[in-house]
Amino acid sequence: MTDTQQRVAMGYIKGVFGIKGWLKIAADTEYTDSLLDYPEWQLSKDGRRLNVTLEAGKIVNGELQVKFEGINDRDEAFALRGYTIEIPRESFAPAEEGEYYWADLVGMTVVNTENITLGTVKNLMETGAHDVLVVDGDYGQKLIPFVSHFIGNVDSENRIITADWGTDY
Repeated sequence: MTDTQQRVAMGYIKGVFGIKGWLKIAADTEYTDSLLDYPEWQLSKDGRRLNVTLEAGKIVNGELQVKFEGINDRDEAFALRGYTIEIPRESFAPAEEGEYYWADLVGMTVVNTENITLGTVKNLMETGAHDVLVVDGDYGQKLIPFVSHFIGNVDSENRIITADWGTDY
């Protein structure tokens, strides 16, 4: 894995389980077990990076638990607590038509139907009903529902989202 690859934070290691090196994972994915689709993870914390390989993984009471190759006891596992889990963006499966990975939307410029730049997507929020773009720009922070009623076009190539949204909303 080269340093030029875009990596996407997909969760973090929140604790240990048992005495054989198993870890509890807080997954920032739509489905808790999605991380098991990626056999190679990069862990990062305080400027340190580690490459690890999944040996096993399972869901227990709705919680993701994993075991890495070479991590065989509780102390080794405990040392990984707090590390962020990163996956290379190029490893993701292609998005379905009309669907987008949050990681691809962050950083896009948002313009309204009058071609006024509202700002840049800083983050997204999940509200239960739909996702919401968090946009920061010259007109302050905007929370724009990511639904077809307000989002006219997502131009992935030019990294521009067109929204039916006023500067004073």
